[in-house]
Amino acid sequence: MTSGQEAVGLVATQPRPRRQRLSKLDRIDSLYGYAFIAPAIIGFIVFVAIPIVGVFVFSFQDYNSLSGRSSFVGLENYQQLAVSGTFARVLGNTAIFSLVVIPANIILGLSLALLVNQRLPAIAIFRTAYFVPVVISLVAWSLVWEVLLQDQGGLNGWLAMIGIEGPNWLADKNVALGTVIGVQVLKGVGVSMILFLAALQEVPVELVEASRIDGANPWQTFRYVVAPLITPTTMMIAILATINSLKAFAQVFLLTEGGPELSTSILGYYIYEQAFKAFQVGYASTAAVFLFVIVLLLTLLQWWSRKRWVFNES
Repeated sequence: MTSGQEAVGLVATQPRPRRQRLSKLDRIDSLYGYAFIAPAIIGFIVFVAIPIVGVFVFSFQDYNSLSGRSSFVGLENYQQLAVSGTFARVLGNTAIFSLVVIPANIILGLSLALLVNQRLPAIAIFRTAYFVPVVISLVAWSLVWEVLLQDQGGLNGWLAMIGIEGPNWLADKNVALGTVIGVQVLKGVGVSMILFLAALQEVPVELVEASRIDGANPWQTFRYVVAPLITPTTMMIAILATINSLKAFAQVFLLTEGGPELSTSILGYYIYEQAFKAFQVGYASTAAVFLFVIVLLLTLLQWWSRKRWVFNES
């Protein structure tokens, strides 16, 4: 037998090393670890996983929560949803709502971040002022705006002082959706501002100064140096704004209740209306499944597209 064969035979005949058993202290540490993550796991299962599965199950049933009657109907709810003119109107409102709210959060948030990133006297006051709406209760925020936006409310009173007759912001179907969008953007833009501000302060000063030495003007410095470096934050804000815009509910519920003439009814409110006003839980669950699929697809699309425009990702 050659030396190589002897070596192979020796390795083959050697017993495999036994897996070391965990010591008592290691087992205790593992139990502590499982104990710490158990509340989060249980909470996810009870409040997220089970309800999601329940929504999918109810979407195949004709379940009336008022009478308690339930029967399996297969894809009938989905067919009804596909031919519903009301749902098509709601879907259009949701598309408009999201297509305005998402870029508004990004553009306005970045503009405010650039503004408050300047080294000016008392700039901390402005940073706080722009962020205050975020920490205010959503219900309180919406109710205050409901008072201000009435036909004889504070906003129209201020406009009358300069000779402008304002519309009934919440009762006019031509401006109601835009009004709700404005309230939504003002409420959440502070988060975008803070995230962009943190990203701007992480941009290396050396790169900005080098671009200025090379003759770049402020716009060119922002376009070719700053903007590419903050694209990971832009990506995150875009995803958050998309999810928040599609799940919006409280503003519509408190300001307009979907009116006038369904002009402000969006998917979040429509699902609530079908489930808790019409008591059609099965049909509402079908709409909720549709919303879930939309959010999932848009999030995956945004995550996939990051390869084309997100730089400095770490």
